[in-house]
Amino acid sequence: MAQDFERDIARQIGTSATTLRTADSDDALVGISLSNVVATQILVDVYITSSANDYYLGKDIPIPAGSSLQLLDGGAKIVLQTGDALKIVSDTANSLDAWVSVVDSIST
Repeated sequence: MAQDFERDIARQIGTSATTLRTADSDDALVGISLSNVVATQILVDVYITSSANDYYLGKDIPIPAGSSLQLLDGGAKIVLQTGDALKIVSDTANSLDAWVSVVDSIST
């Protein structure tokens, strides 16, 4: 069975958590790219909310001005199950762009 590759993107993420994806099936995150779009260093939290609990993939991650970060690389994957939500927040208003690559509806 073929896999369904998708992407979730957000521009100018700020100090309120942005939900990039809420799983409606078994999904796999295969890439998370974060880019600082302001002239100062920012601190970023990336986490998954599952059953009303937050599980951090990274907390207070420093991203220097004008820099990018690959949070998932080297073939790493993170599985989301139905209802899990990937969220990202910055300590600075309108400071972060995010691109998330996903395999939707993992087949067996």
